Amino acid sequence: MTGPTHDRSGSVPGTDHGARRANGRGGGPAPSVPGTSDRTGPVHGTWEPLPAARWEDAFLSGNGTHGAMVFGDPNSDRIIVNHHRLVRPNGSADARPPALADRLPELQDRLLAGDVTAGEDFTDGRPLLWVQPFHPAFEVRLRRPAARWQAYRREADFTTGVVGAACGGWRSDVFVSRADDVVVQYVTDADLTVDVTLDHRLPGAPAGLAVGHGTVLTREGAVLTLRARYPDSDLAYTGVTLVVVSGGRTRTALPGVRIEGARSVLLLTRVRRHTGELDATAEARALRDLLLPEERHDDPERLGDLGRHDDPDRLDDQDRDGHRDQVRRRDGDRDGHRDQVRHGHRDQDRHRTEDAAPDGGDAYARLLARHTALHRPAYRRVTLDLRADPAERGLPGSELIRRPESPALLERLFAAGRHHLLSAAGTLPPRLTGLWTGDWDTAWSGAFTTDANLNLQTASAAAAALPEVTEAHAALIHAQIPQWRDNARAVFGTRGVVAPAHTDGESGHLYHLSREYPLHVWTAGADWLLKPLVDHDETRGARDPRLAAALAEVALFYEDFLTRTDDGRIVIVPSYSPENRPANAGWITVNSAMDLSAARHALRTAADYHPGPAAERWRALADRLPPHRVNADGALAEWARPGLDDTYDHRHLSHLYGVWPLDEITPYDTPGLAAAARRALELRGSENDSAHGHLHHALVAARLGDAGRVTRALHEVLAGDFFHVSLMSGHYPKRHVYNADAAHTLPAVLIEALIQSTPQRLVLFPALPATLPAGELRGIRTRFGAEVDLAWSPAGATAVVRPGRTCRVDLRTSTGARPLSLSAGEDCVLTLGPQ
Repeated sequence: MTGPTHDRSGSVPGTDHGARRANGRGGGPAPSVPGTSDRTGPVHGTWEPLPAARWEDAFLSGNGTHGAMVFGDPNSDRIIVNHHRLVRPNGSADARPPALADRLPELQDRLLAGDVTAGEDFTDGRPLLWVQPFHPAFEVRLRRPAARWQAYRREADFTTGVVGAACGGWRSDVFVSRADDVVVQYVTDADLTVDVTLDHRLPGAPAGLAVGHGTVLTREGAVLTLRARYPDSDLAYTGVTLVVVSGGRTRTALPGVRIEGARSVLLLTRVRRHTGELDATAEARALRDLLLPEERHDDPERLGDLGRHDDPDRLDDQDRDGHRDQVRRRDGDRDGHRDQVRHGHRDQDRHRTEDAAPDGGDAYARLLARHTALHRPAYRRVTLDLRADPAERGLPGSELIRRPESPALLERLFAAGRHHLLSAAGTLPPRLTGLWTGDWDTAWSGAFTTDANLNLQTASAAAAALPEVTEAHAALIHAQIPQWRDNARAVFGTRGVVAPAHTDGESGHLYHLSREYPLHVWTAGADWLLKPLVDHDETRGARDPRLAAALAEVALFYEDFLTRTDDGRIVIVPSYSPENRPANAGWITVNSAMDLSAARHALRTAADYHPGPAAERWRALADRLPPHRVNADGALAEWARPGLDDTYDHRHLSHLYGVWPLDEITPYDTPGLAAAARRALELRGSENDSAHGHLHHALVAARLGDAGRVTRALHEVLAGDFFHVSLMSGHYPKRHVYNADAAHTLPAVLIEALIQSTPQRLVLFPALPATLPAGELRGIRTRFGAEVDLAWSPAGATAVVRPGRTCRVDLRTSTGARPLSLSAGEDCVLTLGPQ
């Protein structure tokens, strides 16, 4: 199914949805693959010939706050609605870090004296407590009478964020607006009859969830509400859906509405997490305001009938027909939940919407135009073209992911990863599952795991020109700085900050710990979390004062913490290398390589941001830290402390933190340590084949200029059946455990293999895989303030450098090094030989 596939009106999926949907009718011809204007370039979308049968295969849309998982079934369509702030209370909201500062000196003494098991009992005895788990809100369900399928197709257009499906005369388009923070669905058919409900009954939903439904008929159609209160909690969340019907009749059909004979239905959905009661009427009014042209937002008549309802769930006022009524019923749903449903309806519980409602197509077009004005330019800033076979570019994703050697697969995964990362970042950065889940039982609580996963997922943000991702990352950090201070005081008795390895996005307190995972003594987290913000500052050429303040707090922590010495050198004690342990010692040790690299980097970076007496102290302290150790195998040791033996078969590569993401160890500045790091990479096993382990391996290999290892690591992921049809990934091979690590990290791997930068250096084609002989990468941002376009083929390569500020950098290519002088506003074209 690679040729043009027309919908009922003659238009083709993947074209300009704003123009085509303005009136729910026609449009001109366009390519069969979403997101591209011709068959000669890479595809910026994906498609399937069947609806999603599993939630993991649902196509994704999001705006960084709300997420939508779209199944695209013409007869029983489902959209799972997600929200970044939906975390289930589990007793951890008020958990505090362990108060261990009084016991710290004894632990330090014992570790320095050679007691390798001294840290086994360095906890407060608490059981392992997970952060509050992320969960879905509900499904928006649309059921229509069974119809014969004709030319079915579903698609995701990454340039717009629109997920569409078409079958015969029926079509549905869904996106999550970055401009208006609303989930939008627009459904059309010649004679549309459909039941619309909100359904909370998703896998793993707790039995004690108290759910109330509300239905109100309005002049444009209806308002549906679903309120769910968590068991034994005052916390709840409420979803409000405005149903706008063009033509036909609308009537209540408990617990939702039935629409008969309509031309189109437009659904606008928002979710709020709250305590007490939410003003659902105000939420419905806000949704209705979105229907109006900009010039009518202040029109006093805009509220119509809805403005007279105090609460769509209560309906204790008089409707326009002079009737009052309220129906309450209790029934058990199929999962055994007790569901209280409250439905308001009229004595005549149906009305015609032929003339009453705003035109859904016009409202949809305005909503889409506002959204794409933000989404499209952000997505299009960086593009990758690997000169893939046009026939393979036209394949559905389900076929393409079975071709691991295909450049077309890498093109599409790069595009999908970029789209998904952008769509998952806004209120918060991406979780372990991005912004999406269809199950209440999310692995590892669907948390933000900061000892590798979040860090890897956001790795491309600065270079790939996604400041939206960096801003979301910064929002998470700066909101939690006060709790990071609590962590430092409680565990270490110091000033400054210590970051947790797990957070639910609400609490930054450090309480997820156990003997086997002593994450409370890991001190490198703050540096790793702040590193992308430093990269962002370097890229844009300005310094964020909030970041400067946070860096100073990290330095203050190290000033107070780094007080113990051994053989005249400062030692980091206790120390931890996530999530590994020496072969001959406990998990809590001395001088892990990661902690050493992080401390040096944090102190020197803080000094750069704060010139003066403090900077001199911090640099001097960094200089007193011990060097890395090379072990008997010639590898960079995971623990610099002599006598601690390496454990090689592990998914994490914490000890190579100095190689990536830092620039502490490079083939250019520290060739000896780089060779030891390369040997460490050679010896590293993959343990349980986690996707993040393979791609972390690839990122380190790229920094070391090892194209072969980059290629092999990518192959492990591409051939390991990690990707769902949705092009979201699994944590393990065979798509086991829905997880965004591979999907979001893969673009960073490809970028690092093609271009790397520091404020003083530009490295071109450091680790180009031999499997990618030709291509173009456009729009990459460097840390010295330039934008770079690359093109390469077997005949040679070019780089166009567009500097935003005047500077002089060290240019590194396969032929060697030379200085490169750049002047702001003057393009510099570099012609290179074969790579």
